[in-house]
Parts: sequence; structure tokens; C-alpha cells
Amino acid sequence: MEFFEFVIALVAVGGTFVTIWVVLLYQRKEKKLPAVARAYELSELSAMADAMNHRIDTLEAILDAEVPGWREQHEQKR
Repeated sequence: MEFFEFVIALVAVGGTFVTIWVVLLYQRKEKKLPAVARAYELSELSAMADAMNHRIDTLEAILDAEVPGWREQHEQKR
């Protein structure tokens, strides 16, 4: 019976150390994330969406001038 108690104690202690090691490892990795992964403020996201909307409008205007009927061709493929 002593052997099983030793194995259970060893697994418990080893599991504790492994758990602590994994938690610390992930905390260090989170700190090393690039600046791109940072959280954006709502105003920044709104400004980015407005800029993207302006670009899309410009591209659609160019396509309307260069390729008449491109919208109908695209809708038929759906």
C-alpha cells in the first residue's frame, strides 16, 4: 500500500509543478505578443472602418467606370 501512496503523492506534486510551469509559460508568451495584437479602442475601430468604407467606395467607382455590369456578373455567380 505504501507504494501506491508514494505514486499518488508523486503525481500530485509533479502535476502541481507542471501546471505552474504551463501557466508561467503562457503568461510570458502573452507579454511577448506584437503590438498588432493589442486591443483597439472603439474610436480607432470606427476610424478604421470609415477608411475601409472609403476605399471600397473608391474601388467600386473605379470598377463601375472600367467594367460596366460587373455587379450583375458577380451576383449571377452566387
